Amino acid sequence: MGCCSSSILAETHPEKDHKKTHQQQHPLNPSGSIVLDPATGIPSFCEFSFPDLKTATNNFSPDNIVSESGEKAPNLVYKGRLQNRRWIAVKKFTKMAWPDPKQFAEEAWGVGKLRQRKLANLIGYCCDGDERLLVAEYMPNDTLAKHLFHWENQTIEWAMRLRVALYIAEALDYCSSEGRPLYHDLNAYRVLFDEDGDPRLSCFGLMKNSRDGKSYSTNLAYTPPEYLRNGRVTPESVIYSFGTVLLDLLSGKHIPPSHAIDMIREKNITLLMDSHLEGNFSTEEATVVVGLASKCLQYEPRERPSTKDLVTTLAPLETKPDVPSYVMLGISKHEEAPATPQRPLSPMGEACSRMDLTAIHQILVMTHYKDDEGTNELSFQEWTQQMRDMLESRKRGDFAFREKDFKTAIDCYSQFIDVGTMVSPTVFARRSLCFLLCDQPDAALRDAMQAQCVYPDWPTAFYMQSVALAKLDMHNDAADMLNEAAALEEKKQRGGKGS
Repeated sequence: MGCCSSSILAETHPEKDHKKTHQQQHPLNPSGSIVLDPATGIPSFCEFSFPDLKTATNNFSPDNIVSESGEKAPNLVYKGRLQNRRWIAVKKFTKMAWPDPKQFAEEAWGVGKLRQRKLANLIGYCCDGDERLLVAEYMPNDTLAKHLFHWENQTIEWAMRLRVALYIAEALDYCSSEGRPLYHDLNAYRVLFDEDGDPRLSCFGLMKNSRDGKSYSTNLAYTPPEYLRNGRVTPESVIYSFGTVLLDLLSGKHIPPSHAIDMIREKNITLLMDSHLEGNFSTEEATVVVGLASKCLQYEPRERPSTKDLVTTLAPLETKPDVPSYVMLGISKHEEAPATPQRPLSPMGEACSRMDLTAIHQILVMTHYKDDEGTNELSFQEWTQQMRDMLESRKRGDFAFREKDFKTAIDCYSQFIDVGTMVSPTVFARRSLCFLLCDQPDAALRDAMQAQCVYPDWPTAFYMQSVALAKLDMHNDAADMLNEAAALEEKKQRGGKGS
């Protein structure tokens, strides 16, 4: 992989590259480095550089476009992959969609504060010259529109439709509780399915109206009546749009609300229901959903339910809470990485593949600092009292590490690292293991990546990243990293310094 990539550095120390930009555009931007939340696996929000996103999307290749309308869409969405292997969705706006960079950055930061498993979360943005881009979690299993209107093998079963309705209601309720009640153009294309088949609400609809002035891209027949009158999106407009999504789920078709209301008034629920369900649904549950859709589609905004009402009505209808979404969708689960890589593994590789932290600890103790040779060239003038104190901190850290006092080792190694006069990949690897043993895999991953920055071809740095990624449940990435470590180790054994 060579030296630590700019994409990885942006996730570990964004302040180095973007501090000036943030100070100009968003003075309240938190300066902490991006980390993965170990509970959710969602990264913190940050600013990306345009070259990073250009590389991730293969120079914004047409092959990477995932927008439903392809290249015809005014603001295209691309699939991309950062050099740290994280898949992302990148929305590229036309150059004048957001002429004011400050407004764009502030709006992105506002949406970026939201973090919820029912959202496809916004993880970053780019505001570089005329470029305006949003970066979100990538959802690999298509949209609700694709599964409802353009399915190939099987239609969505009734229980899954109820789950979609509930999850999107919960996402809207969360956004509302966090002070972001407005959602622009809620429709079946805004509902995405993640690697486990769970429905998520796209974060892109949470961005406030930009200069292009369109809050609704759909046919006027599906637009809230008050929006047609005054052109403003309100929380009640979002509820109306949710009602149109309920109609989609009930009918399997994108029928205008006015037609549906006529069927509901005539109590002709059977005619409204998707014929592809072949009667495999509960009439009682369908009646509840039809009633809720009818309330959402009321002409007067004040007569529509709140987001909390949506959740309260839909939550009791979930009948298969233990059945995974991918099973109900009839898709293959996101494949787990193979348990062992293709290359033969060294003792260190074997220990990492088993996630055997005790064995890794023993190997790092035995290896000592032999891999640090050549990573530091110190002049006589640098041999100061500060240097001696720093080495004393490392010595205390080494003693604590051998004695398995990992919290003390973290403190001592941190003192050594913070001085910054001498950089040791071994110290980063050891502190990484300490973080793992203290159940802090996000910090462990950062240290393993820093070890790679100091010593780009060091197998141990890659091995430690593989363990941290596995602890964060990123198993495919962990297996890739393990293979890469094994390849580097093999290369070094053939003709150079061993790991």
